[in-house]
Amino acid sequence: MTATFFSLLHHLAAFTLVAALAAEHLLFSRRIAPELMEKLRRVDAVYGLSAGVLLVAGLARVFYFEKSAAYYFGNPWFLLKFGLFILVGLLSVYPTVAFIRWKRNPQVSEAQARWIPRILRAQLLLVPIILFCAILMAKGFR
Repeated sequence: MTATFFSLLHHLAAFTLVAALAAEHLLFSRRIAPELMEKLRRVDAVYGLSAGVLLVAGLARVFYFEKSAAYYFGNPWFLLKFGLFILVGLLSVYPTVAFIRWKRNPQVSEAQARWIPRILRAQLLLVPIILFCAILMAKGFR
C-alpha cells in the first residue's frame, strides 16, 4: 500500500508541476499588473513545492518501493529523464528569482521580458521528452 501511495504522490506532483508551469507561462506578460505578479509568485511557489514532492516521491520509489536503485541507475533512459528533470529545475531559477525580486521592485526588465517566456517554453518543451524517457524506462528499453 505504501508503494501505491508514493506512486500516486509522484504522479500528482508531476501533474501539478506541469499545470503550474503552464499557468506561469499564461500569466506572464511584459506589462504584468502588480496583482498578477503576486499570483505568479504563488503559482511559482506551487511549482517549486510540486517539484520537491516529485523529487522526494520519485527517489523514494527508486530506493524503497519499485525495482531497485541498480535497475534505475543502470538504465540510460532513467538517467536522461533524471538529468532533464534537474535541467528543468535549474532553468526555473531565473524566473523564480525575478518573481521574488518583483516584490521589492514591481517592474519587468527588458531582459526578463525576453528571457522568462523563453525559459518557461523551454521547460514546457522538455516535459514531453521527460515523459517519453519515463515510458522507455518503464518498458525496459536500454
